[in-house]
Amino acid sequence: MTDATFNPETLKRNPTSPRTLFSLFMSGVAGLFMTMAIIPLFIILFYLLYKGISALNFQVLVQLPPPPMVEGGGFGNAILGTVIMVAIGTLISLPVGVMAAIYLSEFSRGQLASWTRFATNVLSGVPSIIVGVFAYGVLVLTFKTYSAWAGGFALAILMLPTIVRTTDEALQLVPQDVRQASTGLGANDYQTVLQIVLPAAIPAIITGVTLALARAAGETAPLIFTALFTQFWPNWDKLLAEPTASLAVLVYNFAIVPFKNQQELAWAASFILVLLVLLTSIISRLATSTRKY
Repeated sequence: MTDATFNPETLKRNPTSPRTLFSLFMSGVAGLFMTMAIIPLFIILFYLLYKGISALNFQVLVQLPPPPMVEGGGFGNAILGTVIMVAIGTLISLPVGVMAAIYLSEFSRGQLASWTRFATNVLSGVPSIIVGVFAYGVLVLTFKTYSAWAGGFALAILMLPTIVRTTDEALQLVPQDVRQASTGLGANDYQTVLQIVLPAAIPAIITGVTLALARAAGETAPLIFTALFTQFWPNWDKLLAEPTASLAVLVYNFAIVPFKNQQELAWAASFILVLLVLLTSIISRLATSTRKY
């Protein structure tokens, strides 16, 4: 037998080889297209930051929207209304979406699971205005009033496919060995799913919920059909069964009027809306990064 000596120099890639040059070229092309995709995003954010901060102060966060041609005012009711309707939508869609994903991933087999996933993908592509018309026919026409509940119901429909898809994919990423180990220790299927598989998938589920929240918070068309708008605070005495303000509808209403004060409030409301989405994403990242497995 002959002794073979290890030479690290043989593992180095030749910088002038066609393979290396092609790899560098494709990396440069990918970086160029990534830059082209990011630049418009930063331009929009910078312009929104410039226009929004210039009109932002503490008063606009706590005051009511002003009438036309009146200086001052704010959109405190729209912030509260947005939070209320997104919360209603989350309370409806989160348990339904997670339980549906658990059934698809853990208990359903064959054509039923396939058709359900297909229906979820179709629902995720339905235009939001169609969802608004549907919620209008189901709740607004039934109860003869626009309300925060109707708005929350419409947002729940929009959030549902995102939650189902992300939760389903997160559960499928949990290794089968984990399930088999739990079963080998004597746990039944429900104990395995609820105590082992679901906790392991929580970070990905939280990410999916964050994406759903971001989409719901920025929707305008469904809320025009269901919650409409109001110049007043949400009415708790009537259990929110009245028209309710939201940031997205306020931006839409104030951006198309010729009054400078209301246009400035629309820019400030746009900035606050983006800021709320950003804070939600940061909180979800912090919650998932501190979790140990």
